[in-house]
Amino acid sequence: NVLEVLHREGYIRSFKKIELENHKNEFSIELKYVDGDPVIKRISRVSTPGRRVYSKIKDLQRNFDGLGISILSTSKGVLSDHEARNENVGGEILCKVF
Repeated sequence: NVLEVLHREGYIRSFKKIELENHKNEFSIELKYVDGDPVIKRISRVSTPGRRVYSKIKDLQRNFDGLGISILSTSKGVLSDHEARNENVGGEILCKVF
């Protein structure tokens, strides 16, 4: 679901799921570049299994002055912070992308 958000927001070109032996899955991701520079400069994990970070939508800070996004797990699915603001839902902050 995180890959779908990155694709919708224009950070990656495409992705596909590859099924391997032993019922394992792998993803092939085509990264997006602009003038030879990668679109994703930095991606950082916020919530961890030992420390969950939740935020109300009104308390969610803009990431890199609005140039980056935060990806949230909400009651309406995995959304970017822009989509979560439109839906007016908060949730667990999974990662930040710039």
